[in-house]
Amino acid sequence: MKTLLLTSQDLTKLMDEDDAFQVMQEVFRSQGEGRVQMPPKIYLDLKKYEGDFRAMPAYVETPEACGLKWVNSHPNNILKGLFPAVMGILILSDPQTGFPLSILDGTLITRLRTGASGSLASFYLAKPDSKVLALVGCGVQAQAQFQAHLKHFQFLEVRVWAPEEHFTNSFKAKMASFHSNIIPCQRLEDCVQSADILCTTTPSRTPLIRKDWLKRGVHINAMGADAPGKQELETNILKEAFFVVDEIEQSLHGGEANVPFREGILAQGDIDGTLGEIVCGKKWRQNQDEITVFDSTGLAIQDVSLGFRAYQKALKRKMGQWIEFF
Repeated sequence: MKTLLLTSQDLTKLMDEDDAFQVMQEVFRSQGEGRVQMPPKIYLDLKKYEGDFRAMPAYVETPEACGLKWVNSHPNNILKGLFPAVMGILILSDPQTGFPLSILDGTLITRLRTGASGSLASFYLAKPDSKVLALVGCGVQAQAQFQAHLKHFQFLEVRVWAPEEHFTNSFKAKMASFHSNIIPCQRLEDCVQSADILCTTTPSRTPLIRKDWLKRGVHINAMGADAPGKQELETNILKEAFFVVDEIEQSLHGGEANVPFREGILAQGDIDGTLGEIVCGKKWRQNQDEITVFDSTGLAIQDVSLGFRAYQKALKRKMGQWIEFF
């Protein structure tokens, strides 16, 4: 038997935001119903290079898929003009025999599934008539959140902020074809205070978003905190909001909750549920005036399920390159 190799060029032709949203809805429902296996991420922290690696295994029952993602995070790559900050490789295996079915570029998979999980959380938790989207951070993942949300909301304006003005101007230039009213903001408060949906995608280790900036009923996708020490939101936001995570243990270890949890300010009981429980109807938003927060740490089940969808489509379209390992 041979293994199918799928590059980023292959995946660009195979997958889009609609595929990602559908698969994320399916896999989070499976998670909420207890039909997945997913050990915690393993972190390899390389402080010498200001980066880290994560090993992420998972098994999903329906459609049956098993695999591992090996992914890095080196935020300084962009500043140095090197590779993307995040790169990944995904290995899909036959759960019955262990044979490696496919090796895929995991970078596009990561971008698509993270964008889709944010838009999925907004679909279930944000007000359906949300008119203002705010993006804090203007990198690749901000672009993914922006494009994924446009599939489900009709925004009148999109406000963006980054620490340096040239990043917001660059974002507007790249994304202008998707929306006619993108507003770069010099002050973070100006970006945030009118938002109906707020997506934060920074690697910040100091809280950026203050509770007194937020309007009633805003939904927040906190996407940036994915390792110990990272935090984008003031802790009192999490304490008072309807607080949903993708996976409780990961959130407490390296998500938005990790710092206040270790400091004893936030308890596990302050987490109101998981996105899987929201999708399968076990839990829901209480009222339209409360702030809601979704903390995304990134789950292996997302990568494996979306990678498996790409593999299935590649087989049908006869795409990719076959290689023989054994």
